[in-house]
Amino acid sequence: MSKSVRKKPAAPKKPVAPRKPAAGKKPVAAKKAAAVKAAGMAKQPDIAPLLTVSDIHTYYGDSHVLQGVSLDVKPGECVALLGRNGAGKTTTLRSIVSLTPVRRGHVGFDGLDITHSPTHRIIREGIGYVPEDRGIFSSLSVREHLDIALWAAKKPPERRDEVLKIFPRISERLEHFGQQLSGGEQQMLSIARALLAEPRLLILDEPSEGLAPIIVDEVRDTLARVKKTGTSILLVEQNVAMALALADRVVVLSQGMVQFTGTPAELEAQPDVKDTYLGIA
Repeated sequence: MSKSVRKKPAAPKKPVAPRKPAAGKKPVAAKKAAAVKAAGMAKQPDIAPLLTVSDIHTYYGDSHVLQGVSLDVKPGECVALLGRNGAGKTTTLRSIVSLTPVRRGHVGFDGLDITHSPTHRIIREGIGYVPEDRGIFSSLSVREHLDIALWAAKKPPERRDEVLKIFPRISERLEHFGQQLSGGEQQMLSIARALLAEPRLLILDEPSEGLAPIIVDEVRDTLARVKKTGTSILLVEQNVAMALALADRVVVLSQGMVQFTGTPAELEAQPDVKDTYLGIA
């Protein structure tokens, strides 16, 4: 009868310690997590526009002036609306604030449909409008212009002091009447008055018109300071150099239709667009 041979139990295996990553190198999992995070950041959507103008059609009587104009302005952005005389620039601004009714299309501001809202309600929602004629009263002082705007906007007196910091020249002429102001001073007063309501979007129609070159530079610098406060700007301007110095994007109109949308650099790279629709080389 054979004897069974008892096998010795195997020696227990020593636990294997996890390998430490080499100095200066991240584990693979950490690298993947970082890559996913970076990809997620890269895919973040663009900032939603503050103002959206979608395919608007506007008429003066039977004259079809705006024929499907679309544009947008994002928070903190300056958009310049350029074109020859009669291209539809002023009509676009007037359509946005319902001074000239839109017959077809849509105007939205911060998610609200303002296409057919009354002008005073649009202003109250946060749009400041500076018209081409400036709207300065010859018999009112600078202080009275500002006080009336302050009362209409239901803002405290401290708001006037904040705005006047942007306009040092106006702050020196508070007791001057409208008729005593130069064209540049009237323009600055018109802009200051619109800013009292703390608009999120400032719309300006030809702010440099009729001004001497040195005053144009002052108006440009003033608008640059306004932009730095975070206020969005939609600017109609014949002075292309001034507009391009301020703008983040440019929209070119001709015969009531958008012919170009892009950055100032992209416009500079298309001399045919500048020559055909702006009359500059």
